[in-house]
Amino acid sequence: MHFKLIIAFVEDDTTNKIMEAAREGGATGATVINHARGEGLKKSKTFFGLSLETQRDVVLFLVEEHLCRNILELINEVGEFEQRPGTGIAIQIDVEDAVGVAHQIKKLSEAVEEEI
Repeated sequence: MHFKLIIAFVEDDTTNKIMEAAREGGATGATVINHARGEGLKKSKTFFGLSLETQRDVVLFLVEEHLCRNILELINEVGEFEQRPGTGIAIQIDVEDAVGVAHQIKKLSEAVEEEI
């Protein structure tokens, strides 16, 4: 079984919605890293030296490769990444190898069979 890693940089108030959408698409779990900070095309605004930007979360999903594109599209839709600039981005990268996921293989195998 081959995996991909989806990394989503999202506004902290949409993290739970994005995790729910990914789960509906076949993700079996996620790791959330809180309080990330980023900057896009425009520099973030400050008020007396304090940043006015919202907090970001980094959400990591290790997913089976056949489910990846659908999950990525669901994340994009829920996060409104294309509709509202600055709301977040999501990327996928190949995973060479993974351990600690043997208990999820059976469930993932069934989901992939339905997908294919």
